Amino acid sequence: MMTASPVVLIMAAGLGTRMNSARAKVLHEVAGRSMLAWVVEAARSAGAGPVVTILGHQLEAVQAMLDARYGAGAIAIARQVEQRGTGHAVQSALPLLAGDPDDRIVVILSGDAPLLRAERIAALINACAGNAAGLALLSTVPDRPMPYGRLVRDGVGRLLRIVEHADASEAERVIPDCNAGCYAIRLGHLRADLASLTADNAKGELYLTDLVARAAGRGGAAVLAAPFEEVAGINDRVDLATVEAAARRRINAELMRTGVTMIAPDQTFVDADVGPIGKDVWLAAGVALRGKTKIGDGASIDVGCVLTDVTVAAGAVLKPYTVAGSASIGPRATIGPFAHLRSGTVLDEDVKVGNFVETKKAHLMAGAKANHLSYLGDASVGARANIGAGTITCNYDGFAKHHTTIEAGAFIGSDTQLVAPVTVGRDAYVASGSTVTKDVPRGALALSRVMQVNRDGWADRFREAQARRRKSGDH
Repeated sequence: MMTASPVVLIMAAGLGTRMNSARAKVLHEVAGRSMLAWVVEAARSAGAGPVVTILGHQLEAVQAMLDARYGAGAIAIARQVEQRGTGHAVQSALPLLAGDPDDRIVVILSGDAPLLRAERIAALINACAGNAAGLALLSTVPDRPMPYGRLVRDGVGRLLRIVEHADASEAERVIPDCNAGCYAIRLGHLRADLASLTADNAKGELYLTDLVARAAGRGGAAVLAAPFEEVAGINDRVDLATVEAAARRRINAELMRTGVTMIAPDQTFVDADVGPIGKDVWLAAGVALRGKTKIGDGASIDVGCVLTDVTVAAGAVLKPYTVAGSASIGPRATIGPFAHLRSGTVLDEDVKVGNFVETKKAHLMAGAKANHLSYLGDASVGARANIGAGTITCNYDGFAKHHTTIEAGAFIGSDTQLVAPVTVGRDAYVASGSTVTKDVPRGALALSRVMQVNRDGWADRFREAQARRRKSGDH
């Protein structure tokens, strides 16, 4: 009987040289989430905890990611100073478990295998709890030749040991069952078995897989099979792309089963931390939902839209190629096509923002309209206000940003420049072609055009003069 919840050790200290990257391997993202965070999330969802990450290469950068995502110190850190193999990595974490009871289960996972499911971790824990040898592990059959350790069994199928690829004979390398690198072991056995490891092997390292042979002497480890796609590790950019594609298939399948329509699932890109996404949401091809984006029931997002950290309320319609970041889109709002909603944009219910409109730190209130070719920055636009084509808020003086206020029901004519700070009062009109530098009172008309002058017959006389020049050869 377990006296404490399982503790999780995640090995994430490696250099990841085959990634050819300045970043630590486990910081590379799969569907918008670092591969290490995927493993932490799965462990937590399985009900295991606390979580300890074993770090080495770029420890500070990896710890900063963990602290930013989970809170400072929420994920414990064990430092592996030297890279002396997987067994040495786990030895580096043992001091953090010094006061824990021997019967506590320790789950050991790899930080570069992001698609392991929480259900699989829970099954691994249960298998360990019921195993006399106090060890359970996952096996897999790769879909292509891989340099993984092989599971060596006796004539009746009992697991005897795992032989690493570098130490395996040709006969052993054709064994289909491979080590998936995921274990659950009782802490007392882990302490004793780690203390007995030697580096007498081809790599001169301490192998965690040698624990399997130790468990064979206690009756043998429990082995659970897992699909290769779920436990595949990432070593280079090719592996990263393969796992990314699998992650996105998984995400999209789960969303479609909950009531989301995807016209082209293989061309729809939803990041792992997006959600919730409501029922009857419609997503066209080329849509990318990133960060912490949330989508309400019945929203429609058309071709090529890219949303990052955006909240889309129920019934909103985003037309093709809308780009938005850190914005809020209200119920039944209509956006695009080719609109750009920048950080701080808030659109209330029934707002319309049309083609080639850009907003930044702008609040458009219920029913306001900016249908085309406008820039609204550092602005508040009242309910039912109309923003004509070509309107811009001149919010930056080269040193500071200034605010424009357009009150409810105001009508801003086309080709208007609103030089901030400035207020256009409720139900006021601004004539097309105006440059507004002073506040406009409620219900007033602002007009700042240059006086128009018409000269009768001027065009005819001009054309006749030009014709005479061409005829005379005077060009």
